[in-house]
Amino acid sequence: MRILDLFCGAGGAAMGYHRAGFEVVGVDNRPQPHYPFEFHQADAMTYPLEGFDAIHASPPCQAFSQAVSIANRANHPDLLAATRERLEASGRPYIIENVPTAPLRNWIVLCGSSFGLPIRRHRKFESNILLFSRPCAHRDLAYPPIYAPAWNRTNPLRVLSISGGYQVGEGSLEAHMAAMGIEHPITYHELSQAIPPAYTEWLGRQLERYLEAEAVGA
Repeated sequence: MRILDLFCGAGGAAMGYHRAGFEVVGVDNRPQPHYPFEFHQADAMTYPLEGFDAIHASPPCQAFSQAVSIANRANHPDLLAATRERLEASGRPYIIENVPTAPLRNWIVLCGSSFGLPIRRHRKFESNILLFSRPCAHRDLAYPPIYAPAWNRTNPLRVLSISGGYQVGEGSLEAHMAAMGIEHPITYHELSQAIPPAYTEWLGRQLERYLEAEAVGA
């Protein structure tokens, strides 16, 4: 089954869908030299949707992000509603990903701690099919969780503690990649924009079961 990955970035979400068994095609308006699958540099709002079984979209989050000051949020595009309208019109199963403060509908939240990763990186997911979440497991983290990103230009990722006893530290790129569960080549900046593949592997397996059930019903 094929899934279209709109606003794909460097491929954190794509890798999860790949692990779930999908053939993934990415689209972004900027070059993505580290995207690990078929990639097309194009406008995600006009790229053809035909020929795909499902669609994932991660429209820009800066208009809603707490990491951006309220005064500056108006300087960033809000493509969420337009993206939803386009995906609904396609008639295909879709998943939209964004930050916790984004106005998604019928959303679930996933966290790195839910998958045994040392990060509290909450992300919302909206879909036109039923999706199941996993509970956070913050208290199960026996080591400093990595908050990614920390939105610091000189140190885009850093280790922070949820309790006393740990100092803030940069850590290596490899350590942060391991914390996110990302294995393909990626830069600090790309990593700061990515989500752990575990999220979309979890969602992708649910999406796969839905598509298989639909095929049987047809």
